[in-house]
Amino acid sequence: EWTIKALNEEKASGFVLDEINHVRKELDLKGYSSEVIIVDGKSTDNTVMIAESKGAQVVISERGYGQQYKRGFEYATGDIIVTGDTDLTYPLEDVSYLINFLVGKNIDFITTNRFAYMDKNAMGLTHKIGNAILTWFTKGLFFINIKDSQSGMWIFKREILKRLNLTYTGMSFSQEIKIEAFKKSKAKELPIRYRERIGEVKLDTYKDGFNNLFQLIKKRFKLIK
Repeated sequence: EWTIKALNEEKASGFVLDEINHVRKELDLKGYSSEVIIVDGKSTDNTVMIAESKGAQVVISERGYGQQYKRGFEYATGDIIVTGDTDLTYPLEDVSYLINFLVGKNIDFITTNRFAYMDKNAMGLTHKIGNAILTWFTKGLFFINIKDSQSGMWIFKREILKRLNLTYTGMSFSQEIKIEAFKKSKAKELPIRYRERIGEVKLDTYKDGFNNLFQLIKKRFKLIK
């Protein structure tokens, strides 16, 4: 099940869905049937229309990184869930390989390292520094060996969701699902390419960065239920 979040991504979403539909044909040949769920945060452009024209099921959600993914997971019925964005940054054409790795190695959760093969203009310096700081704290506070705590491309078995305590609705959901998965299932990080996005950047580097750091500390010292 492809569970992809979207918010005003009319410039890139059509290309992303074409990429997904191409991979779906590859997966069909390997015996994997799949559906696409676009979790839309009430876009005001043509994102929903484009998604529906490409054969995706559109689920409307309140805005919020974690909020949208949680909403999408409620509708997902497949044994394996694939996440990503509709801004063309993530290499969704590599999903067939990643699923083969997940199944072949009997892994429950795969997250991805964007810094392994990142395009030159894919991320600004401030964003890179913020990611490095958050990843350092994630590793230090939770003893998780990963290189990119904020990546939003995951491939995992849907059954593990019932084991994970996912409480956040904002950007910190990304680091939370990794912490939970690495602590409570067989998880691994794999390198990917990361491309320059198409469309407007919605991340508030400083606000989201400091909030993510605060949420890490809260979670580690159990200041949040």
